[in-house]
Amino acid sequence: MNTKVLDTVLLILVIIGAINWGLIGFFRFNLVAFLFGNMTWLSRVIYAVVGLSGLYMISACGRIRSIGGRDR
Repeated sequence: MNTKVLDTVLLILVIIGAINWGLIGFFRFNLVAFLFGNMTWLSRVIYAVVGLSGLYMISACGRIRSIGGRDR
C-alpha cells in the first residue's frame, strides 16, 4: 500500500476519533457506542484501530516536518 494512501486513511480515522471525543465532551454522546453498542467487540476494535491510527500519525508528523524544510 502506498504510504500516502495509508497516511490519508489513518488521518481520516484520527479525525473520526476526534469528532467522537468532541461529541463526548460537549454533549455526552458517544457515537461509537450509539452505533455499535457499549464496549461490544466491534466497538472495542474501532477504539483500538483509531488509537493505533493516532500513534501512527505521530510518525507522519515527523515526516511532514522533515519535508517542510527544517531538515533540508
